[in-house]
Amino acid sequence: MRWTPGDRSNIEDARGRSGFGGFGGGGFGGVHLGLGGVVLLLLISWATGTNFLSLLTGGGDVPADSVGTTGQVASSAAEERQVDFVDAVMKDVQETWAQLLGNRYEQTRAVLFRDSIQSACGFAESATGPFYCPQDRRVYLDLGFYEELQNRFGAPGDFARAYVLAHEVGHHVQRLTGIESRTRRQQEADPRAGNAISVRVELQADCFAGVWGHAAAQSGRSAAGKVELEEGDVEEGLKAAAAIGDDRLQRMSTGHIAPDRFTHGSSAQRVEWFRRGLTTGDPNACDTFAGQTN
Repeated sequence: MRWTPGDRSNIEDARGRSGFGGFGGGGFGGVHLGLGGVVLLLLISWATGTNFLSLLTGGGDVPADSVGTTGQVASSAAEERQVDFVDAVMKDVQETWAQLLGNRYEQTRAVLFRDSIQSACGFAESATGPFYCPQDRRVYLDLGFYEELQNRFGAPGDFARAYVLAHEVGHHVQRLTGIESRTRRQQEADPRAGNAISVRVELQADCFAGVWGHAAAQSGRSAAGKVELEEGDVEEGLKAAAAIGDDRLQRMSTGHIAPDRFTHGSSAQRVEWFRRGLTTGDPNACDTFAGQTN
């Protein structure tokens, strides 16, 4: 990917205000987990969408003032380049949606944190992965997820990282267009259909990420300071979509697949809908609520 560092106006840097709030000595019922146990909980959390690391901190909400608030950020040059990358991608994705939605689009930001953070949606830890909070309309990301994406899930590359951000902004688009509130009401009315509805929501966000990818694939964009895809980038993005499918994550964490517990869709579904957005560049092609999701 070709991209140019900006002014960081598309991020909120909360890395110096976050911390695990008791993780180091925690345990469930007096049991202390080693690294292997922590890794297992991380994988299960990603696979199911449930924050099992809350077992290590006693569960429940954690008050904002109990989270580390040093305000100091010890960072490497490589990490700071990742910060610039997030800012550049967020800017480009949002400019694309502003063109598509016109005055309906409202700016958001990516909140960067380490280990844990108190959001308007509650206390969150890195184990939950990147997420969008509808209450404060912010994207949340621990940059450490990118290392997991590359090293544990085998999905390296800039466009793989950009896909993750574009997916979360896709949830922001759902919030702005009323899709989020409509599907939330549907889940409240029929809790048994909650997971199935969640899958459709997530697959649409994948497709929306592809819509931005279609725009970024147009040649000559870098001359105007925009993000521009290079050869091999699309394959990186598709590999990332496949790497974090529910079936693959469940197999990694539990050894078996339970489709009724899917919350984001299978690897094949995620690839299919991401590809659909990439191919068409049309948000109207992203209606996962009509018919089968494949």
